[in-house]
Amino acid sequence: MLKNRLFPVLSLLMAVALILGACAPAAATQAPAATEPPPPEPTAVPPTEVPLGSAEKPIIMALAPSATTQELVAGGEAIAAKLTELTGYTITTTIPTSYAALIEAMGSGNAHIGWLPPLAYVLASQKGYADVVYVAIRSGSDYYGAQFLAHVDSGLTSYFDPAANDGKGANTADAATALAQFDKKKPCWTDPLSASGYVIPSGIVASTGAKTSSPAFVIGHPTVVRALYSKGICDFGATYIDARTSSSLKDLADVSEKVVVIWRTDPIIPNDNVSVAMDLPDDVRAKIVEALGALAASEEGITLLKNGGYDISGLSARDDTFYDQFRVYLEASGIDVTTLVK
Repeated sequence: MLKNRLFPVLSLLMAVALILGACAPAAATQAPAATEPPPPEPTAVPPTEVPLGSAEKPIIMALAPSATTQELVAGGEAIAAKLTELTGYTITTTIPTSYAALIEAMGSGNAHIGWLPPLAYVLASQKGYADVVYVAIRSGSDYYGAQFLAHVDSGLTSYFDPAANDGKGANTADAATALAQFDKKKPCWTDPLSASGYVIPSGIVASTGAKTSSPAFVIGHPTVVRALYSKGICDFGATYIDARTSSSLKDLADVSEKVVVIWRTDPIIPNDNVSVAMDLPDDVRAKIVEALGALAASEEGITLLKNGGYDISGLSARDDTFYDQFRVYLEASGIDVTTLVK
């Protein structure tokens, strides 16, 4: 009987326990630990472009190897230092090994200013590498001529009278008469891209019918004079007028007596020029052009130009049309000058 009475009570207690358990708050669960957000990816900082004309990226001035290296190094560095002072840019110098190397330097970014002989300029302009801004003045002119030279004991006849024309000199025969004697003779030329030291003179000799023997390219007008002075290297040579007076030949006191003029051309060749690279920024170009003009307008600047290796007495502002007539002479020479650049 007791069992029967307890059962309902136990059942009731169990039901109450189940109800209370269902109503009890759920056990707290541990929240995940807060984590720091990942650091942002570093932003790539574009490199700062080094400005042209700074010490880290200097403007390079290339000098034509038509004088002795010693002259060019000393004279070029002095001119560069003055241009640095006038522009605020860092300007350094280089001397390419040949006129062809000079042309390529203007096109490759290895030269921003170039002192270019006329033929080198014509080719550099044709390639789109260089643009003339000034032409050098020598003896009051921006044109010059070529001369044929030989040692006084070479056996060749001079057809030039140095006392004529009030001491300026004059030819005593035409080219055909004077230069026919070069047949089978060995010439000393300066450089394959030299207007006065090879292209124009060799074209004139060829026009006379004379066929010279294999030439020696000795690089530099004073070098041609030295080669003739010492004899044995070649029979005759060609230079600008008058390379015998170059300051680099001061050690040869009797050079004008030992090396004589055989014949001279008319002044048909433009003087060397100062060109700038075609891709030079306009603001940099303008500043360099202004500084060059200031250099040529001062007594100090004229002295620097005179002693720079090229005997320059001034600068004349010019553009590319200045070379139009010279291009006609080049065509008449019969030499395809584009084949002279390797």
